[in-house]
Amino acid sequence: MTANEDVLREVGPRLRTLRRKAGITLTALAESTGISVSTLSRLESGQRRATLELLLPLARAYRVPLDELVGAPETGDPRVYARPMQAYGQTIIPLTRQPGGPQAFKHLIPAGERQTPDPKTHEGYEWLYVLSGRLRLLLGEHDLVLPPGEAAEFDTRLPHWFGSAEGGPVEFLSIFDRQGARIHVRARPKKS
Repeated sequence: MTANEDVLREVGPRLRTLRRKAGITLTALAESTGISVSTLSRLESGQRRATLELLLPLARAYRVPLDELVGAPETGDPRVYARPMQAYGQTIIPLTRQPGGPQAFKHLIPAGERQTPDPKTHEGYEWLYVLSGRLRLLLGEHDLVLPPGEAAEFDTRLPHWFGSAEGGPVEFLSIFDRQGARIHVRARPKKS
């Protein structure tokens, strides 16, 4: 027997338990859901296979999530337990779990960290957003200072480096994609 068959086999008893706890008769449930008494009885006894068309009105009638009717497994802890890394005089905290595709990071540059710029290049595309402090971004011929709330995006094949603009602490987010996908921001243009 497959895992799906095991889950479906348990739906009937779960439906019967919910109905009895609610103190509802099959007839009353049939009236509120539009499902015939015989179909409800066969569902509860396991003689009829549960379908989405039958489970949705039952979930509404019992006021429970569909997951509860089918005994869906817990989705697990949604938190990302990041393991900070130390690199380039920064603490870098990964914010995504899955390898490949766009990767998000939080960067912390401590106060007093003055580095000699050493621009690097590599495949990909990067997007930065400054949370606090002033970030110095060397990008090709440009020497930029990004204050809090400012963002930048660039092709990482251009020589680039970032650090604290004034020696103070800097906190920023970055999204990097090795495949070179650009960030798509949906915003209305300013009216002239």
